This record gives sequence, C-alpha cells and structure tokens, in this order.
Amino acid sequence: MPEGDTVFQTAVRLRRALAGRTLTQTDFRVPAYATVALSGQRVEEVVSRGKHLLIRVGGYSIHSHLKMEGSWEVYPPGGRWRHPAFQARAVLRTAESQAVGFLLGVLEVIPRAQEDSAVGHLGPDLLGPDWDAAEAVRRVEAHPGTPIAVALLDQRNLAGVGNVYANEICFVRGMLPTRPVGEVDVPAAVDLARRMLVANRDRAVRVTTGDTRRGRTTWVYGRDGRPCLRCGTLVHRSELGRTELDERVTYFCPTCQT
Repeated sequence: MPEGDTVFQTAVRLRRALAGRTLTQTDFRVPAYATVALSGQRVEEVVSRGKHLLIRVGGYSIHSHLKMEGSWEVYPPGGRWRHPAFQARAVLRTAESQAVGFLLGVLEVIPRAQEDSAVGHLGPDLLGPDWDAAEAVRRVEAHPGTPIAVALLDQRNLAGVGNVYANEICFVRGMLPTRPVGEVDVPAAVDLARRMLVANRDRAVRVTTGDTRRGRTTWVYGRDGRPCLRCGTLVHRSELGRTELDERVTYFCPTCQT
C-alpha cells in the first residue's frame, strides 16, 4: 500500500496539472457517481491527507484512496494511457492535460463541507500543515498494550505511516514490532517517523538507510532471509494480522531489535 510520501507526491503532480484550471470533462466510472458532472468548474486545490487525496472542485471534493493497486497519472490531451481503459475509475480533463485515476480503492464525490466524513478520523498528518507531534504521541500512548508497529500503522494516531516506515522505524529504534507501546520511547519513534517521511517526500526512490544502492535502501523491509545490513543476522518476516486494508507484515533483525 502506498505510504504517505507517495500520496504527497501524487498530490503535487495533480496540483501542478489541475489547480487553477477549469475542467472541460469529468468521467467517474463507479456506479454511485457515474452521473456526476463537474465540467465547467475550476479546480481550487489538490491536497493529501495521510494516505488520502482530496481534489477540491467548486463546492465538491473528489476523495480517493489508492489502497494496494491504485494510482493517479497525468497525460497530455489525447495522450495514450499506460494502463487499460477498464482500470480507469476517474478521468478529469482540462484544456492542458488529463488526470486519470486507475484502480482506485476508494473514489467518491462529496460536498466540501462533508470532508470530515472521509478524513476526519485521521490523526495529525506527518506531511501536512496540521502536524502536531504532541497530539500524535498522546494518541499512541493512550493504548500502552498495543504493539508499536500496529500503533504506528493506525491512521487515527498519525496519518501517513505504512508498512515500510513502521518496520524501518522499529529497526532504527532497536525495538521489535511486537513490543508494547508502554515499553517504547514514543516521542522518539514519532519524531523519527516525521523525519523519515520528510526526507523522502521529494525523492523518486524511498531511502531509509542513507544508501541509494539497489538492495540497500531499507534496513529490514522486504529483506527477509537476507543478512541484516548492520550485524549480518538473517532478517525475519512475520505478521501481526490484517486490517480492513492490508496485512500487517513485519520484518526485523532478532539481534539488533529487542
């Protein structure tokens, strides 16, 4: 599933293509919104909220969540899409470009006054203007028995952390993903989450190790069965169960993390 930095970058691309421009055609390819037409209206802004996207058009917001396979792509007018047309869920055209949302896990058009119904449950956004470290810490610490990886992934605590960052934060802080919140330096973990996402929000390739070489961009994520980059112990893989959106897959070094 895309992490907060990926969604942030998507919002930047869509903002450059759409913000301040008038829609010449809209095509929402989901039954509930198939008859909605926003052509002739001006795109006010495009913002990310954790892993959610909001395209604000007139009095409406086009709310989407990429989930596992979704993407928003920008093409020139008449440009050939890189994905088959049947995967398109939304098409927004202006005189200068077309933005196409493919395989979007969530797509809805809601009144702007009702945005809280879509994103109001989220905690402080790690890459947003509402970031509040103290509030994020308070929310995480409110459940001391929760495994730290689960707490970091809970978007109600802080918005934007996905499996990659949750695992990498645990490694850098030297704690097992299963370690209870009550035994963890939560302010330090939250601060690290913020620093990691900010460091990657403008990068084409996500790096948490400081090493951009292939196979060395992450400490443990996706490295099960391979040597730990720090101590050489084989990295392990496990699961903490599933959410409604994804599996909570964990990667850890049994030597470096306790």
